[in-house]
Amino acid sequence: MLYTQNTMKFAFSREEIPSKNSEKKYGKVESSQVMGDSKEFGIVGVPFDSTTTYKPGARFGPASIREASYNFERYNIFFNKNLDVPLYDFGNIQVVHGNFKKTSSNIQSTISEITGMSIIPITIGGEHTISFGVLKALDIKNTTIVHLDAHMDLRDSYMEEKYSHATVMRRIFELDPADIVQIGIRSGSYEEVKFAEKNNIKYYTPANVNRDIKGIEKLINSIEGQVYITVDIDVLDPAYAPNVSNPAPGGLNPFQLERLVQCISRKKIIGLDLVEVASTQIGEITSINGAKLIYDFLCLQGN
Repeated sequence: MLYTQNTMKFAFSREEIPSKNSEKKYGKVESSQVMGDSKEFGIVGVPFDSTTTYKPGARFGPASIREASYNFERYNIFFNKNLDVPLYDFGNIQVVHGNFKKTSSNIQSTISEITGMSIIPITIGGEHTISFGVLKALDIKNTTIVHLDAHMDLRDSYMEEKYSHATVMRRIFELDPADIVQIGIRSGSYEEVKFAEKNNIKYYTPANVNRDIKGIEKLINSIEGQVYITVDIDVLDPAYAPNVSNPAPGGLNPFQLERLVQCISRKKIIGLDLVEVASTQIGEITSINGAKLIYDFLCLQGN
């Protein structure tokens, strides 16, 4: 990986990382075909939090989530599955703090290389802007973005910045995905709500989840084509994820998140990112819940 550095690996990842010669194994195919059929996953960290406007520290997310991942057994008792899919941890992508464009370029190059090896990317942030670089590297014309977050992130600009944690979903909308579905939303400006309604962006609050989680699962099950999952850990209530960049009361609980991840995982997944963990403490609950989300997702991808 041209823009990655060695760091602690996520638990259960394989020691041997595929080489560039992996293309000989898979043959040259389109990235969307590769990701649709592949059951190999590659983790990269992006320790970048230059546009954070409230609580900094998301740059420590990749390290804290990897450390927390060692608390889990290979066997997932909730789903009666082992984590047995091939998993590689490529380390952290080099970031340029204060320079979103250069960092995003590094992300795009690295994700393109990973998908070129028939590996589905799992990206650990870092602030939410990193999702833009990941999705620029993917073919998302026939892809639904499932966005789990407390915030809509649909502003056109924030504090005179076009590329910000508060504008990331607006920039992703401009990449022209098939659809965007937002779950857990409990913070958004009037303009963001009107933009979502005008552009048929579906959003569901924690109250919607509490009242009718089966209805939301039915909606997810009806999605056709590819799915990309982006998760801001502040979708959880601060009781379960206090160390985030922008905490918002009244969020989901871990059981609801687990159930939604189980439902989404049945779809044709082309990638996952988890962002906004801002923790430097070993054994801290935000990191543990973040690591569990990735762990659950990977267990559900196995046989």
